[in-house]
Amino acid sequence: MQPAPRENLFYAAFRGSFTSLLKWEDLDVFWQVLRQNAAAGWYVYAIGEPLPMQALSAEQLKLFLDKIDALLRQEHQEDYCGIVYTDSKTLPSMIKIFDPNNLGVQCGFSDNPPLPGWVMSLLPPQSLDSNQHLPAGRKRWWRKLWD
Repeated sequence: MQPAPRENLFYAAFRGSFTSLLKWEDLDVFWQVLRQNAAAGWYVYAIGEPLPMQALSAEQLKLFLDKIDALLRQEHQEDYCGIVYTDSKTLPSMIKIFDPNNLGVQCGFSDNPPLPGWVMSLLPPQSLDSNQHLPAGRKRWWRKLWD
């Protein structure tokens, strides 16, 4: 039996089981888990942007965590988080971060659920078909992050 191609592993993981970081306090603890394992080789894929060719350095990951945390707290002005999902709160390998400005229908059933704004993965990401328009402001935010 041949092993599955890496892209199939990414898609299988993306469609796998995820749990929400419902409270802001849960997100704080989770960011610490990631910071402690910052050199693990995390890819960060902004849906609608080109696929990343390499994993982030530990410093780049910490910068991304600082910036995405600030963006989520500023733009998702709720007393709960609930827009970050992970395959594991203690040993994550994939994380979906939903854009507060493009939540669509997340609760309940939808034939066309929105894609997350960002995917963090230990596997090299594969393209996720996106018909959703990435606003120019979000593109600028993403590109400015790495300038």
